Amino acid sequence: MRAVLLILIVVAAAASIAWWTMIRMPGRTYSRPPSPLTPEELKLRDELRSDVQALAGEIGERNTAHYPQLQAAANYIDRALTAAGLQVRRDSYDLDGMRCDNIEAEIRGSSPEIVVIGAHYDSVFGSPAADDNGSGAAAVLALARRFAGHEARRTLRFVAFPNEEQPHFLRREMGSLVYAGRCKQRGDRIVAMLSLETIGYYSDAPGSQHYPLPGLGLFYPTRGNFIGFVGNVASRQLVRETIGAFRQHAQIPSEGGALPGSVPGVGWSDHWSFWQNGYPAVMVTDTAPFRYPHYHRRSDTPDKLDYDSMAR
Repeated sequence: MRAVLLILIVVAAAASIAWWTMIRMPGRTYSRPPSPLTPEELKLRDELRSDVQALAGEIGERNTAHYPQLQAAANYIDRALTAAGLQVRRDSYDLDGMRCDNIEAEIRGSSPEIVVIGAHYDSVFGSPAADDNGSGAAAVLALARRFAGHEARRTLRFVAFPNEEQPHFLRREMGSLVYAGRCKQRGDRIVAMLSLETIGYYSDAPGSQHYPLPGLGLFYPTRGNFIGFVGNVASRQLVRETIGAFRQHAQIPSEGGALPGSVPGVGWSDHWSFWQNGYPAVMVTDTAPFRYPHYHRRSDTPDKLDYDSMAR
């Protein structure tokens, strides 16, 4: 009995430490019914829908096996950023004879510190990839349009990356890893990177949200109606600052976690590339395979997304 009691005490202590250091977040998640979208939010919703439709509906599958479509997506993002009044730079590299482009637009701030807002624009093989990651790419464009023409204290970089998906995932040819490595070589002072990854699917159905480890369900909701802010333990302060700021304004539930990078899903996007180069980075996500029934399928089409929640 003493051994059992000791084990229970150790487990309870470990859970308490994990909650306090990795899961407890500032502010409170939004829990009231959302207000109707404002005219500005309605405009944003339609804009997000249009960009997702262009990438996933008109261009469709876009990757190195469908190279013309990958280039078409890069050109679409380039034109959209240029139309917003931003100067676009292509950070290009060669992959087996194919030119691949990180698309960057920068708003220079008064401080040398840099915040990167990024998303990958390629698709997994066999999918038009509306949520993963047409949704994130559309959000980068929406943010860039709204910051264009405004002064910033920190320099803002809006970047769209190729080759996040397999077979390049977590390998040297991943666009964000090339980009982050070049930033490190130049000595760029990146103080935060926000990876917008699969942000378009929400459900109020009980049991619609799952987690990579059974114990996480003790701390987080079972309904997939929230947006998640996820980082590794080294990025804990950035996760807390980001979700704390979000909760001051948001009309959508939010959850956060600064978890070990070895937990499945925690490092599954372009923020991982910035961790490899010593930069703090956070993934903003609807949790992808832990919620979205069309993840990495041919059925990941623009009609599956909740654009009202995306706008919120």
